[in-house]
Amino acid sequence: MKLYQVVVTAAFICMSSTSLMAQAIKPPQWKDLFNGKDLSGWTNVNTAEDTWTVRDGLIVCSGKPTGVMRTDRQYENFVIHIEWRHMEAGGNSGLFVWSDGTVPEGKELPMGVEVQMLELEYPKLHKNADGTDKPIAYVHGEVWGVGFHTTPENPRGKRSKSIENRCLGKGQWNYYDVVCVDGNIKLSVNGKFVNGITNSEKKQGYLCLESEGAEIHFRNIRILELPPGVTTPKQSWPRVQ
Repeated sequence: MKLYQVVVTAAFICMSSTSLMAQAIKPPQWKDLFNGKDLSGWTNVNTAEDTWTVRDGLIVCSGKPTGVMRTDRQYENFVIHIEWRHMEAGGNSGLFVWSDGTVPEGKELPMGVEVQMLELEYPKLHKNADGTDKPIAYVHGEVWGVGFHTTPENPRGKRSKSIENRCLGKGQWNYYDVVCVDGNIKLSVNGKFVNGITNSEKKQGYLCLESEGAEIHFRNIRILELPPGVTTPKQSWPRVQ
């Protein structure tokens, strides 16, 4: 082979390798978890057929019965953006991350890390078991492990409470940005980070939307998947069909 042929061949191989490397290291891209038309990619776990519907480009949850709808696949390290609004005073809902794909027998909700979504009137309309008022901390983005350990950044018992109340009330849109990486979670409420947990015993699982008594709407649900970490089988949930 002549010298110029060797050079051209080497250059072609180099360019091809560079192109393959560029393809292999594409940066993470945002992906929609809701297409605005139907519930593709989601599975009803333990609610009624009409609990979750799509209307005017929104996921509409009736709130009845209590239960969840989950993603069809699990996620490990990611950022999720979700927008929500309660349609009733004192409404209750939430986003579960790193969640089990099933609900334990005798329970209504799965094990997972719950990121609370409560309407502002909730403390006034719901009492503690002893009849006393619920604390105002209850309304603004509490985060905690349901069924397993997490360490709260701003403890209210086992839960972590937001350091600033940024949620808007009935009929108004709120948005959460939730960063979930290697057992640690940071929650931004309407544009500011105000809460988080560390040391989650589970670091991979399903995402769930919660139905719990009142109508709530969701839109613009997007996820940015990040590189995986070192996650053991014990730190993730069994996959379900």
